[in-house]
Amino acid sequence: MALSDADKLTLLRIARQALEDYLDEGREPHCETDSPALLEHRATFVTLRQRETGDLRGCRGETVARRPLIESVAHMAVSSATDDPRFPPVSIDEVPALHIEISALTPLEPIAAEEVEVGRHGLIISKGRYSGLLLPQVPISHGWDREEFLDWVCRKAGLPDGAWRSSDANLHGFECEVWEEEQGPRARTP
Repeated sequence: MALSDADKLTLLRIARQALEDYLDEGREPHCETDSPALLEHRATFVTLRQRETGDLRGCRGETVARRPLIESVAHMAVSSATDDPRFPPVSIDEVPALHIEISALTPLEPIAAEEVEVGRHGLIISKGRYSGLLLPQVPISHGWDREEFLDWVCRKAGLPDGAWRSSDANLHGFECEVWEEEQGPRARTP
């Protein structure tokens, strides 16, 4: 079910409220809605960037729909701020300077490399104990073509470039509805 503009604004508000409530008081907000689209179970990613520089500050998500969309967004906002191993936890003082982007995923489906459309598909590669994921907006922001995108998802998994060609590598694709707060960051970095 496609999200309305009002649903998207509600989810951005919930994400910001979740950050404030959790970082200030240690609790996630109670999420209530009468919107059927927000009650649908969907997997999400929440990306936090420093508004002034565009630098990534945290990004966490889930690939399997485990809870209603409204709850997933609140949970992933908190995880992005507190559980991204690349960064120290976000402090409550940082929240006003953060920019929020939300990605709501479609279910994962096996995909052949030649079927991957840059800007349309996000990718997950898995091979043995290695796995990596890139959202569909990532190759667009870096100007990658299909092969560069496939190589970069390998790198994200800790695999060598071209590992996607291996017969024991599994590729899954997904699509996203992506939206963000109006006042975006100045620059974007990977």
